[in-house]
Amino acid sequence: MTDAPVRVEDARLGTKGMVCTVDQLASVAGLRMLVAGGNAADAAIAASAALAVTTQHMCGMGGDLWALLHGPEQTGGAPLTLNASGRAGSGADAAELRAEGLTTMPFKKDIRSVSIPGCVDGWVALHERCGSLDLAEVLQPAIDLAENGFPASPLLVASLRHIVDTEGNDDYFPDGRPAVTGQLLRRPGVARSFRAIAEHGRDGWYLGEFGEGLMALAPGQFSRDDLAAHQAEWVEPTVVDVWGHRLWTVPPNSQGYLSLAGAAIAAGLPLPEDPDDPLWAHILVESAKQAAVDRPEVLFEGANGAALVSEDRLGPKRDAISLEHASTLVPPGIGGGTIYLCVVDGDGFGVSLMQSNAAGFGSDLAVPGVNVFLQNRGFGFSITEGHPAELGPGRRPPSTLSPALITSSDGRLRTVLGAMGGDGQPQVVLQMAARLLHAGQRPGRVLTDPRFTLNVPNPVGFDTWAKSDQIAVALEEGNPWAAGLEARGHQLEPRRWGEGLFGHAHLIDVRSDHLAGVADPRARIGAAIGL
Repeated sequence: MTDAPVRVEDARLGTKGMVCTVDQLASVAGLRMLVAGGNAADAAIAASAALAVTTQHMCGMGGDLWALLHGPEQTGGAPLTLNASGRAGSGADAAELRAEGLTTMPFKKDIRSVSIPGCVDGWVALHERCGSLDLAEVLQPAIDLAENGFPASPLLVASLRHIVDTEGNDDYFPDGRPAVTGQLLRRPGVARSFRAIAEHGRDGWYLGEFGEGLMALAPGQFSRDDLAAHQAEWVEPTVVDVWGHRLWTVPPNSQGYLSLAGAAIAAGLPLPEDPDDPLWAHILVESAKQAAVDRPEVLFEGANGAALVSEDRLGPKRDAISLEHASTLVPPGIGGGTIYLCVVDGDGFGVSLMQSNAAGFGSDLAVPGVNVFLQNRGFGFSITEGHPAELGPGRRPPSTLSPALITSSDGRLRTVLGAMGGDGQPQVVLQMAARLLHAGQRPGRVLTDPRFTLNVPNPVGFDTWAKSDQIAVALEEGNPWAAGLEARGHQLEPRRWGEGLFGHAHLIDVRSDHLAGVADPRARIGAAIGL
């Protein structure tokens, strides 16, 4: 069951800072840093760490992290961009999987789809470069939640059925029974881990209790040298100019380029200014399809983000779009559990950050003792011999995580925005950007009006474009587009509001004299809090 649609016309406002996350407890953790005199980086780390405690069903220390950062010192230039997505261990072997008769990576309950989690390295790298408070202070709200307890959310409780038989699920099954909504849960292993990180940095995690437990759980898959190698690095972002602004995202191995490619394609077509016009939805659907249909072939670590959004590449894709008919796509021959949060502080420094397990509790495998679930981000690898994204030691898999950031024509920060939702992430960001920049909608409408996502039968979150000949357009209830899309030949899937991969999106819009933030009501317990 999902709740009835919520319409939020007005954003939360502030002048000295704003935090938007999927969980009010995490938003408060970020706000504590701003009140203590910290900056947006401190607040983002604190909120992200709190989410690692309270929302293990979507993210955690066993997952990955990406971030974009923009402040006054970046005005006119590129945002700082952090890739903290982990690599495959030294035991990764695609040939072994092929020998077993597999054609795709295992999805759940298989350690070979687990890549080294980059989240903690991401926090440390972000803090070392941009933080202003002591790391122990930044992690203290998460330690408090883990040691003293937090009330189990309805979303967490509903997900526990997936880990009933998983070793390391103790935190969620007090007395052997699954937690109920509001029940106080404690995570002592996670609290110990935070204290080890505060005292010893990243080595307190990767070479401490967690790292030892990971190697014991997966003999031969990960070595101490694997875990000693830093998973986070500062990289160059990808950008396009659309609707009088610059839209930025993180580069490959992220799929973020799809948001930009879709926007650039749509910006060259007669997109109506009224988002209620079915032609608006048709053009964005077709732009998203053309941008992404070849993703399995072109997305891999080291792919050229600028080339993927160049006009030379996107022009023919735009030309293939009919304003009257849905396109028929041919699938290529080869072939969630995520949070988004954003923070802007009183100095105009903004952080757009994503953290993920990949799918739900990730691999449904946990490291006992610390009771941290491991991501299954390695599912994004190919096991086709010679594929540029083929599984191999030290390689990063293609990633769905795609935070975004908008700057104005003068180079100042305009908006931090993003959404969870697997393959749907760049589609939701595309719709948000078009509503905000082209239609001029208020942030509340941008976040809460109905969305579409492109869907395939029995989706697993990263396989839409491997089945592109089976795509349907999932539409949230209350949308004004159904008749017009059906008349153009789109296959439609009606959905209740918030049901499916429509994402938990957030944004903070930076105005001349205040901040306007909205947390997606689809998340039910999310919160935008301003100072």
